[in-house]
Amino acid sequence: MQDRQTARMGKTMMRLARYFLGLSLLSLLAVPAWADDLLIRPARVFDGVDPHPHEGWAVLVHDTRIVAAGPALVAPAGAHVIDLPGMTLLPGLIEGHSHLFLHPYNETKWDDQVLHEPLALRTARATVAAKATLMAGFTTVRDLGTEGAGYADVGLKQAIEQGIIPGPRMLVATRALVATGSYGPKGFEPGVAIPQGAQEADGPDLVRAARTQIAAGADVVKLYADYHWGPGEPSRPTFLMEEMRAAVEAAHSAGRIVAAHAHSAEGMRRAVLAGVDTVEHGSEGTPEVFRLMHDHGTALCPTLSAMEAIARYRGWNGVEPAPQAVQTSRASFAAARKAGVTLCVGGDVGVFAHGTNARELEAMAAAGMPAAAVLQAATSGNARIFHIDDRLGAIRPGLLADLVAVAGDPTRDITTLHAVRFVAKGGVVVRNGE
Repeated sequence: MQDRQTARMGKTMMRLARYFLGLSLLSLLAVPAWADDLLIRPARVFDGVDPHPHEGWAVLVHDTRIVAAGPALVAPAGAHVIDLPGMTLLPGLIEGHSHLFLHPYNETKWDDQVLHEPLALRTARATVAAKATLMAGFTTVRDLGTEGAGYADVGLKQAIEQGIIPGPRMLVATRALVATGSYGPKGFEPGVAIPQGAQEADGPDLVRAARTQIAAGADVVKLYADYHWGPGEPSRPTFLMEEMRAAVEAAHSAGRIVAAHAHSAEGMRRAVLAGVDTVEHGSEGTPEVFRLMHDHGTALCPTLSAMEAIARYRGWNGVEPAPQAVQTSRASFAAARKAGVTLCVGGDVGVFAHGTNARELEAMAAAGMPAAAVLQAATSGNARIFHIDDRLGAIRPGLLADLVAVAGDPTRDITTLHAVRFVAKGGVVVRNGE
């Protein structure tokens, strides 16, 4: 009896061994043995700087970097050649305002995500969001706060860098910083400690908190310059200008940039005078505030698509005229453009689905910004604002080979950004085809 059981176990083990050997062979066959040189031949190249695409250009990549871009490039001996007929090759797009640890509010309310979803669940979902972002052609993201998930963005960034999971390059803000009592979730028994979506700190503790986040891995320090203190209230300033100025100085001293959430004109004014690098949202900005932003070189990340998404969750079907909140944000965007404010491209993704990041570029174009200017802002513009333009944001020799191809010409039709057919990150092709 025992001999028969032993024989059956032996046969089972042999079958399993053959099965896993077969899988291994299939995986080896599925991975192309490409050379270090890669020549990409699209119909045209949008280099991230020139508003006009270059017809007939090709791009040569060696290892992780671009070594040549121009017409009539010849592939070196042994190079792998990828032809992309009818397509436009662009620099990897840069998402300027993301929350990979959030998912759309029409699936789960923000409060419930912060209070009831386990960290392991949120992290697992964030890995899926990271892959969706990369496959949509956004090879870099500035992730502006985990919204109650602590420093999990630092671990997510490390997992991507180590090749454990696919995802974009990440600039992380970890926990973000809010004035005591100003943020949420709210609505519970006074005096009961409730988990918050960001770290509370005030006065000198704000500088200490900023340094703590930097020490934990933050690339960006995010401040909430205003918020609605109570239900139904408008956004009002939170931090004093002096508090923010000290935190900004501490962050800049450590080589970090500072982003400020601000909707109200006064919150924006204080943030700009405190020296922040970007203002997020700015939906109630005035001509005076936008002139101040222009004069101080402060960029605006308008997040138009998040405002539109929230309006849809509340019943708007997309038919014009849009709800007042959407119209207000569009008018603010127009005023910022008129004042010559530098524009960052970031949709506040997480409010709506990851992988649909191009909605923000569409919204900016629909609000009057030329498509080529939107594309410049989403590539070389964001790279310059985030101080990564020495590595990313354009197609030129020496920069990392983060490259995206879409069917058609997005300078003529921005919606072609939804037709991503090719993605390379650091010279590694992660998507090629439908």
